[in-house]
Amino acid sequence: MALKEFVGGDTKMNNVNMVYKQQTAAPVGMNALQTDYLRIRKQSETLCEPLEIEDYGIQSMDATSPPKWHLAHTAWFFETLLLKPYLKGYREFHPLFACLFNSYYDTIGRYHPRPERGVLSRPTVAEVYRYRAFVDEQMLALLADTEHEEYAAISARTVLGLNHEQQHQELLLTDIKYNFSSNPLRPVYRELARPPAIQAKPLQWVEFSAGLESVGFDGDGFAYDNETPRHKVYLNDFRLASRPVTNGEFIEFINDGGYSQAGLWLSDAWKTILQHRWLAPLYWGRQDNVWQTMTLAGMRPVDLNAPVCHVSFYEAAAYARWVGKRLPTEIEWEVASAGWDIDGNLIDKGFLQPSSVTENTPLQQMFGDVWEWTQSPYTPYPGYHQASGPLGEYNGKFMSSQMVLRGGSCVTPNDHIRATYRNFFYPEERWQFSGFRLAEDLS
Repeated sequence: MALKEFVGGDTKMNNVNMVYKQQTAAPVGMNALQTDYLRIRKQSETLCEPLEIEDYGIQSMDATSPPKWHLAHTAWFFETLLLKPYLKGYREFHPLFACLFNSYYDTIGRYHPRPERGVLSRPTVAEVYRYRAFVDEQMLALLADTEHEEYAAISARTVLGLNHEQQHQELLLTDIKYNFSSNPLRPVYRELARPPAIQAKPLQWVEFSAGLESVGFDGDGFAYDNETPRHKVYLNDFRLASRPVTNGEFIEFINDGGYSQAGLWLSDAWKTILQHRWLAPLYWGRQDNVWQTMTLAGMRPVDLNAPVCHVSFYEAAAYARWVGKRLPTEIEWEVASAGWDIDGNLIDKGFLQPSSVTENTPLQQMFGDVWEWTQSPYTPYPGYHQASGPLGEYNGKFMSSQMVLRGGSCVTPNDHIRATYRNFFYPEERWQFSGFRLAEDLS
């Protein structure tokens, strides 16, 4: 059936998605890397199925991107870093896509300004899906050639590209949520089950003794270059909170005038809250004297027992000062998380919203629910050397003016998170599913 028969009028694009899933059906005898490739690429399109055609091009602030752009950019990544250098005779889908869907890679060439991604009505959504299908077909052919003289490099870059796609799957959901929150209709992305209503356990403290610790990635499987090299760090005695700070606890901070006490805030933070008139976490508002929050299932009452979410580093640091504690360093967080299973309220749970504690362990919710702000700036580990070319731009060039978060969130893919994973955002940003837990010195 021709593509045009699916497009136009009020027809949803999930029908178009189905066309392209059929076009990229797994070939007989598919190898493991091809299987992973198709599974992860399909998931990006599955996340877009609840969208209406009008939703694909919305960009409500400079830091977000339209869903259509995410879909095209992830295809551009494979086209640019794999198909062009490694597939003999490859001809790019469209010569101008190299500029439109390059995100920030200066060593590759020009790119369209990030704040203007939402003004691009063309290419159409249908053409973006055609682009993805074209790239997928060529990638499957490339990955099938296991005798390729550069197959080791192809395999490594493909795994990087798939992890890159999973990062954009998380960004798809965070950006859709922000875009929908900017609409007075408060659209529902998808009807979602509510997390279980469980009373938050009283906050406990877990002690860690001083000593020389090994941190950073040094094992089997994939990790980003910014997680390496593994190195030694000396830590003093410290204590880590058993769980993240809850909404109910953060409301006490609000009720005590936390947003109006200049002494609690860093200098840049105080300027930020005055400029933007912050009075509560992002997406919060009061209705009939009850705090409500925007979710991917629309407006819901704030769950007092769930981790506070969509707060900036500035808000996390101010709360910590208010209670006489501090945020953990990223090294403390990593040492504390060592040995724990990668399990929790991640995307597979399907809530797409933080939930209250369900574990009965000394440390709870280390993975999933909310990315946890640390007090650590995003800088290179000792011995880190940024690679040359575009792969070096992936993480290395952002090691300035940002803060590290750990642990993943309720929209993080399960096979994408590790104890050593270093996420990073600017301290004022809060549209990510970000929260925090407390720490303190023992001495």
